[in-house]
Amino acid sequence: MNDLMSAGLHRLWKDRLISKLNPFPGMKHLDVAGGTGDVAFRVVERIKSVSHRATQGTLTDMEEDTHIYVCDINPNMLEVGKKRAAEKGYNEEQCLSWVQGDAEALSFEDGSMDGYTIAFGIRNVTHIEKALSEAYSYDIYSFSVIPAVGELVAGDRQSYQYLVESIRRFPKQEKFAQMIQEAGFEAVEYENLVGGVVAIHSGVKL
Repeated sequence: MNDLMSAGLHRLWKDRLISKLNPFPGMKHLDVAGGTGDVAFRVVERIKSVSHRATQGTLTDMEEDTHIYVCDINPNMLEVGKKRAAEKGYNEEQCLSWVQGDAEALSFEDGSMDGYTIAFGIRNVTHIEKALSEAYSYDIYSFSVIPAVGELVAGDRQSYQYLVESIRRFPKQEKFAQMIQEAGFEAVEYENLVGGVVAIHSGVKL
């Protein structure tokens, strides 16, 4: 559906998100509403790439300390992610964990994460301020979000109706940036992609 809605561009948008996140070996990262694993797989690959370039392919202690948590409220989405992980050869990766949970009431310890991402799932959160507050509870060096803020054709009536409604409800870029600031993050900024159809918001917890 994401491929259909964005003509495949969502892959480039997520690559840009990871570039902005700049993951590092030893990182503890939480991807919320990421059951399919799209973002988590990219984080793992970027960390492995950085680590292997630095050590000529030798597994480092820092890489072994890397852990990516995929959190999603929908167990079926998590199963899809696990299946995709196995297909990609990640079934033996010790650094990936799949956790069922709510973006508005995360179960991880405060101060336990270096990074937090939530992609298009932010549109499905009932109380966005609550989700942002939960995000701030972690020791986040970088907080990144890709909210969809434009209408993309989904290809079937039901999904299109849902998509339009969720996009219309979602705050504009400036308002969402303000909400992130009000949650406590600093250096909040956003980058428009495709003329503002999609935006990557980021902030830092100092």
